[in-house]
Parts: sequence; structure tokens; C-alpha cells
Amino acid sequence: MNNKVIVIPAKKKKGNSIKESEKKKLRVAAYARVSTDSDEQATSYDTQVDHYTNYIKRNPDWEFAGVFSDEGISGTYTKKRAGFNKMIEEAMEGNIDYIITKSISRFARNTLDCLKYIRKLKENNIPVYFEKENINTMDAKGEVLLTIMASLAQQESQSLSQNVKLGFQYRFQQGQVQVNHNRFLGYTKDEDGKLVIVPEEAKIIKRIYREYLEGASLRDIKEGLEKDKIVNGAGNKKWHVSNLNQILTNEKYMGDALLQKTYTVDFLNKKRVKNDGIAPQYYVENNHEAIIPKEIFMRVGEEMYRRANMVSGKGKRRIYSSKYALSSIVYCSKCGDIYRRIAWNNRGKKYTVWRCCTRVTHGPDACHARTIKEEDLQEAVVEAINKLISESNELKEIIKENIEKAITGDGSSGIEEIDKEMLKVQEELLKVANAKKDYTDLAGRVEELRNEKEKILLDLAEEKNEQSRLKELEEFLDNQELEIESYDEDLVRKLVDKVVVYDEELKIVLKSGVEVNVCV
Repeated sequence: MNNKVIVIPAKKKKGNSIKESEKKKLRVAAYARVSTDSDEQATSYDTQVDHYTNYIKRNPDWEFAGVFSDEGISGTYTKKRAGFNKMIEEAMEGNIDYIITKSISRFARNTLDCLKYIRKLKENNIPVYFEKENINTMDAKGEVLLTIMASLAQQESQSLSQNVKLGFQYRFQQGQVQVNHNRFLGYTKDEDGKLVIVPEEAKIIKRIYREYLEGASLRDIKEGLEKDKIVNGAGNKKWHVSNLNQILTNEKYMGDALLQKTYTVDFLNKKRVKNDGIAPQYYVENNHEAIIPKEIFMRVGEEMYRRANMVSGKGKRRIYSSKYALSSIVYCSKCGDIYRRIAWNNRGKKYTVWRCCTRVTHGPDACHARTIKEEDLQEAVVEAINKLISESNELKEIIKENIEKAITGDGSSGIEEIDKEMLKVQEELLKVANAKKDYTDLAGRVEELRNEKEKILLDLAEEKNEQSRLKELEEFLDNQELEIESYDEDLVRKLVDKVVVYDEELKIVLKSGVEVNVCV
């Protein structure tokens, strides 16, 4: 299995969206300290206070927030420094945006204390600027400072943590995947530490993907798994919608692996956060045997997007429903909104009808689409399916032609060329990044190549999707010799993509792309 590693570079932040006229002045404070009571040190202390007062007030973008000071006190422990503690208190109350001090040694001599307060301020987006060292705790150089300070404060712990991190990063660059397989439904590890499929668990994963594509909601799937007493990755019979969502979006099920989805922001407390481009990521293709084919994974992604972006005729978001096979797939031809199932009591007679949501909510002036009885809607769907069955021989020939048309065969060579260039650019990027040089242009080129490749992959996936849908219809026609006699919810979920309601007819669109018009 030839796996490919795609480096996804960290994104450099580019300014902010705040207009110049809307920017507020930074409330800037300074901290001054001398460690003895000598006359010489007293003069130094007065000089520091005067210097910072004038320095802050001269800057038109700054608002003077005071000079906090401690005279004749050692910096070893912050507990005894009233001025320092007052400054931290003011900052935590939101009265200070920026702090200036002469040097790290003036701020604190005790590494743990210094690190503690710098991190506390940083978490509240309050930078500390050390003049002597020319270090701002919020920029990249400041991050290096914090790393060094962390190593001094927690030498052994930090050293171990850093070694582990560098080891992971090196393995990531080589495409060596480290995946925690505990609670990872569908896979375990072999003697070499590689992911291997657990057949019985893989059946559960395939079931989840299949049912989702057949129209089931995450809640429906959850309830079905619990009803059948199927255990999840943690060995529990209780499932959660969030777990199912993770399964349906986890690229590892199609044999790939995105590495460094999270990263450590603090060596001391080991806090990890989602990697939104701050640290590099590595995408390894064909890393291990897939449980779900790529085209099925792509189809699930498309379906998730469709369900999340269902809108009414007026652009209002609609909630996806899968209570009935026709829920969320019957559309109004006039306004584009979905139809919904309603119990209708008309002059003492009870009906079940389907009506346009815009008309139901806003009245006939908003949309004058017709109401259709459920029995008429279901009969039309049955008629459409039977029409396919009766014309199966002719349709099979068309399906074969369409399958051949769907196979273009142009994408693979394009991907190979992109992979070759990607490899060269990534090797150069890693050299430049490791040399601590600017890699912005190379990162941009990697992003361009990734987008080009993604477009080709999406086109190929769509081709395979179309082939798969056509083959599914072909298999159905091969196995279904007789016309169906009644409406079947399960069959509709498998075959029907959507129904569009017109004034005098319904257009039934199958998942294979075949359309059938039925007069109703």
C-alpha cells in the first residue's frame, strides 16, 4: 500500500477585521522595581517611573493605565510585592490591556512565578513586553521565551514532553501514524503497531454509513443500535449522536489519516486544543485498509452538507427529519421549500396530507402550492418505481451506457503530477521551516496544490458515486421481476432521492439520477 503524506502548513495570522476608526486605545501600564534601598537604586527607581510615565503618554494609541512599582524588595517571591500584585489584579479586572517592564529579572527572579503570571495574563490576551530582551509574550519570540522558561521551571517534565512532541512530529513527517486504538470502533493494532480491521466491528461501521445514506437520522441510527444491543467503541450499549457524527466524519474509516488535529498549548498543564491551523498538520493517504470506500465516505459528506443546509423558500433553515421515508425529500416547485406531513381535519373528515412549509407558516399569499393527499403521493411513487420495472430491459441498456460515460479516466494522471510536485514543495518547506526561515510562499503553493488535488478527487468521487448509484438501480431491476403492489418505506429510502410537486404532476428523482414524471 503506497501511502502519501500531505503537509498542511500552519496558517499565519494576517491582521484583524477591526477598522481603524473602531479601534480603542490600548490601556498600557508599566512595572518598575529595584531590589535595594540604596540611594543609587532609589535614583534608578525614580528614573524608571518617570521614563515609563512619559513613554506611555507620548504614544497617541495608548491610554496611561499607571506605573506599578515596588521599591527595595527582592523579586524572588511575588507574594510580598504589593505593587506587582495590584497590577495583576487590575489586569484581571479588565483595566489593563498591555504591560511594559524593563527586563525579565525585573518582572520576577523566580521562574515558576514569572511563568505563572505571564501565562495568566496571556490567557486573558494581555501581553507583557520586556524592553531589554525585546520580547512580547504574545508573539512567536515570546512563545520561545515561554518554552525556555517552562524548561527551566519544570526541566525534567518539560524535557520529556518536548522529546515526545518532536518524536511525534518526525514520525508525522515520515507518514508514520500513531493512532490511539482504544475505543476506536472497527480497528485494532497488530504486532507492528499498524491499524487492522476488526471484522465484527467493521460491520457496525458499515451499517451506520448505509443507514445514514438510506435516509436515517443520527437519532434513528442511535435508537436502532441500542435496540439491537450493539456496543460502541467504549463497550457501552448507550450510544450518543455525537459519537455517530464522529464516525461519519472520521477519515480513518476510508483508509486515510489526518495527524495533529489537536496540539499542546501548555507544557505544564498539558492543555490540548483543536488545531485550527496554528500548528502544521499531516494528511496521510492510504495509510491502512479502509472499512468504507472513499466514494461512500464522500457521499456521506455530501448528504451531511445537504441536511445541514436545508432552507425554506424564504431562505430560513429547515431541520432535517427522517421520521418517514418521504420526510425532507418532497419539494415545492414554486418556492423550493420542503413539504411536511400534516394531519388534516376537513369538515369532520380526517386526512393525512403533505403541504409546503412556506404555505403552512405564512399562508397562501406567500406560496400557493397545492396540498397533496398522502395516499396520492405514495401511489405516485409506487407508479414511478413500477414504470422502471416494466421498462427494465430498455433502462438497463441506458444504465450501461451511462456507467461508461461516467468513467472518464482522466483524473489519476493529474493526481500523480500533483503528488510529484507536492512532494518537492513539501521537502523544501520542511527544510525552510526547520531552518526557522519564512515559508509563506511555499505554504501557499502547498495550499494551491491541495485544492487542485481535492477538486480532482471530488470529481472522481462523484464519478464513482454516479456509477455506484446506477449499479444499485441495475441490481434492483435484475432482482425485481414483478411490479410492487404497495408502498414500501424501506424501498423508498433506498431508491428515491427527491420528489418535486408541480400543479398537475410529480417528478420522482431516483438516487441513480433517473427521473420519472407521474400525473396526479
